[in-house]
Amino acid sequence: MDIISTLTAEFSLQKWQVENTVSLIDEGNTIPFIARYRKEAHGTLDDQTLREISERLEYLRNLDKRREEVSSSITAQEKMTEEIAAALENAKTLAEIEDIYRPFKPKRKTRASVAREKGLEPLAQLIFAQEKMNISALEAAVDYIDEEKQVATAEDALQGAMDIIAEDISDNADIRRRIRNLFTVTGIVNSKASDEEKDSVYARYYDYSEPVNKIANHRILALDRGEKEGYLKVSVTLDISKALGVIASVTLKNTGSFFTDTVRDAGADSYSRLIMPSIEREIRSMLTERADTDAIKVFAANLRPLLLQPPVKGKVALGLDPGYRTGCKVAVVDETGRVLDTGVIYITHSEAQKQAAKQTVAGLIKKHNIEIIAIGNGTASKETEIFTAELLKETGSKAKYMVVSEAGASVYSASKLAAEEFPQFDVSLRSAVSIARRLQDPLAELVKIDPKAIGVGQYQHDMPQKELGNALDGVVEDCVNNVGVDLNTASPSLLTRVSGINSTVAKNIVLYREENGAFTARTQLKKVPKLGAKAFEQCAGFLRVAESKNPLDNTAVHPESYDAAKELLRLCGYELKDVKESNIADLAQKVEEKGAENLAKELGIGVPTLNDIVKEMLRPGRDPRDELPPPMLMTDVMDINDLKPGMEIKGTVRNVIDFGAFIDIGVHQDGLVHISRITDRFIKHPSEVLKVGDIVTVWVISVDTAKKRISLTMVKPKEVAQVG
Repeated sequence: MDIISTLTAEFSLQKWQVENTVSLIDEGNTIPFIARYRKEAHGTLDDQTLREISERLEYLRNLDKRREEVSSSITAQEKMTEEIAAALENAKTLAEIEDIYRPFKPKRKTRASVAREKGLEPLAQLIFAQEKMNISALEAAVDYIDEEKQVATAEDALQGAMDIIAEDISDNADIRRRIRNLFTVTGIVNSKASDEEKDSVYARYYDYSEPVNKIANHRILALDRGEKEGYLKVSVTLDISKALGVIASVTLKNTGSFFTDTVRDAGADSYSRLIMPSIEREIRSMLTERADTDAIKVFAANLRPLLLQPPVKGKVALGLDPGYRTGCKVAVVDETGRVLDTGVIYITHSEAQKQAAKQTVAGLIKKHNIEIIAIGNGTASKETEIFTAELLKETGSKAKYMVVSEAGASVYSASKLAAEEFPQFDVSLRSAVSIARRLQDPLAELVKIDPKAIGVGQYQHDMPQKELGNALDGVVEDCVNNVGVDLNTASPSLLTRVSGINSTVAKNIVLYREENGAFTARTQLKKVPKLGAKAFEQCAGFLRVAESKNPLDNTAVHPESYDAAKELLRLCGYELKDVKESNIADLAQKVEEKGAENLAKELGIGVPTLNDIVKEMLRPGRDPRDELPPPMLMTDVMDINDLKPGMEIKGTVRNVIDFGAFIDIGVHQDGLVHISRITDRFIKHPSEVLKVGDIVTVWVISVDTAKKRISLTMVKPKEVAQVG
């Protein structure tokens, strides 16, 4: 297979783009580095496209590897023909290659292999040839009776021959391909209750059917889970007459032979006993793989905006980790995330303890000048939110609060990493610290947690964990490198996500920092043990050194482009110190006047790199998250019982899934906007309109307080529109 041509066609790119991208990947460059600093080579492809190319490249190479293995095996058996070689060469998927290999694959003991051992293959060949003879198949079988080989009767011989024919039909790659296509186009997914119809979340699937080519991915995942948990029996069915028609078109010679009916019967047996169960498994696997792939994409799409939520900078934060029996854990962290105070308060036990808790928190707010409060959304979150709102009113404090997702906080708190970071605190207090820091800088805190535990997808525990982990790790890596990392404050967890830095190097950077003081230049990275030239090339541009005398060290300009950046400044009448003093406001205008292409050529760089250099020098230390809308902080609280149909509320998107989006409207229970109510135009997926962290206006449709279900719409209801 010509992999370059295949990728070029699949991604609708120019051949040079694919060739250069593959070459950069093979040279050991990371995706963030390629995306940011090799734009001219690949034509400014984004990191997501580059990852998809990398994944597809790996698949195609594995496909070629398997193609070679199969070819070698068939050749070693001295059964290779021009037709088989051509079929292998043209195979586009692993399934096609395995179909071709099936007849030559060493098999375990089967009915057909037993029949062959008994010498019945010549009889099978005679019958399958369907020549015109004046004897029936049973009469032909008489000649193969052999008591020593345990073929006692003609019926035994005929059955053995039919078993051989059935297996040969099952091994026919063309028949399998055509029946597989039939399943894909006309097959039906069915589900039934496994035993009695117990009340469960799967009740709607107790008597359910839907075409294979129409069933939604989230329903596939629901059926898979229901089957796994023992509530459902799931199958994929096909009109048997269509399948037998395919087999007949390939195997029956229509010669009027007495053997034709025997071949037809063997074909029916082959389908029901061998082909159908096998292809049903393949179709189920294909559907699950498709659903998993889609769910992983949704998870990744949700994770990206969650990680890139704007930080609340320069403010002392109070973290509250709610709880009933064990109380609410409290942690105060300063503007840099350093822990200032911790404690435990009890707000759900007695009025006396609640008042004592108010005094404690009010004292902390005053003592540390706390401006923001982060409340975990777990057990007792509602009571903690009410407590906080009451306290702010009673004290007249200007502090604001936000309920933050504590998904993964407990995982982090109990981790080895948390124990190393906070050996003096118990698990529950570590969680409160994490919650406070999530509001201050979501990215820096969430990178410490396994992305799978962050909880912004659906059915994540059912996904193939390796594929899910790879996809989410890629998102985290892209986000961290897109934002950039402060070399002098970054934790080992954050540094590990930087392009080219592994856990050992990350620890060495922190150790070097502790032993030698803060970094004062990017070039000092070269002194860090085990951080070689290649690692420096990959990571340097993503690490910021605000303390450096060279202002370029606090930008995303790569050291390899420093000379070009300095020459650009000279050509435009500036010096390097003007960058630090922000005296280059009209740099972009001067570049435009001189002509970007001419300047780039003179500087020996490409136009994309020139544009990036200009953008970075205009705003050294820029955090791209600052350009996003800030998080919605609150001072008061609502209850689900306060909600009324038609009520207009602002909320924050917490999760985007196949059939809609969950919106936090400040009542502890997220409301659901169904995909049909997100917009008044048709959309295939909610992600076309929404992303996690978006602040949106919604209207209440209905509230079920007993089941704690809130139905919302983003399309303004007519009665509300008329009143407005």
